[in-house]
Amino acid sequence: MKLYFKYIGILLKSQMQYKASFFMTILGQFLVSFTAFFGIYFMFDRFNQVDGYTFSEVLICFAAVLLSFSVAECFFRGFDTFPKLIKSGGLDRILLRPRGVIFQVLTSTIEFSRAGRFLQAAITLCYAIPTCGVVWTFDKIATLILMIAGGISVYLALFVLYAGISFFTIEGLEFMNVFTDGTREFGKYPLSIYGKGVLGFFTYVIPVALFQYYPFLYLVGKTERLWYIFLPLICAVFILPCYAFFAFGLSRYKSTGS
Repeated sequence: MKLYFKYIGILLKSQMQYKASFFMTILGQFLVSFTAFFGIYFMFDRFNQVDGYTFSEVLICFAAVLLSFSVAECFFRGFDTFPKLIKSGGLDRILLRPRGVIFQVLTSTIEFSRAGRFLQAAITLCYAIPTCGVVWTFDKIATLILMIAGGISVYLALFVLYAGISFFTIEGLEFMNVFTDGTREFGKYPLSIYGKGVLGFFTYVIPVALFQYYPFLYLVGKTERLWYIFLPLICAVFILPCYAFFAFGLSRYKSTGS
């Protein structure tokens, strides 16, 4: 961990070399994220509720997903840009070094400029928490924390899966954005509004609903099923098959010759 934090310090210093560009990028991320917020705002300005959910309740759902995504994109960006390592020959250099591949990929790219998106999600959450009508007992606080932690786990797993696929395709597959950027966008509403088919897929295939929908139901008082609190813990298990696929791809890796 000491070495990891040293890498973080180095990457932060390198990105801060151009301070104006760094802070303008953060500001840009902050402002762009508000387009999704305004979409929710204007929806509720026209309709008082969506599928029985109030404006502040939906904002909690939106903020939890955006917080999870922004943290994952910041610290696990190396897997999202993994195809570039393969095409450029950077992975060959990584394999020759004494440190593990996972550690080196994690420290190859850390996007601190994603702090703008994180800040926007945090402000939204701070507004929604006192206005949503939830009585913030210990179990409710734990539910919200687990939702965010589970979301980080799912997005990390998806980035690792994306990296694993690139061993066989070399080029990154854009359809994976449906599960990363896509879930960030349509995850701003509870998944039940998209129908049973979508909810089922994101429950049993890609476990987005396990951190986004079911614990959210308990949080806002739509269900009394206490075990919904712990469903985000299953999201951490999703990392295992994704990592296994990545390891399989790594064992079959052949250099592009770059």
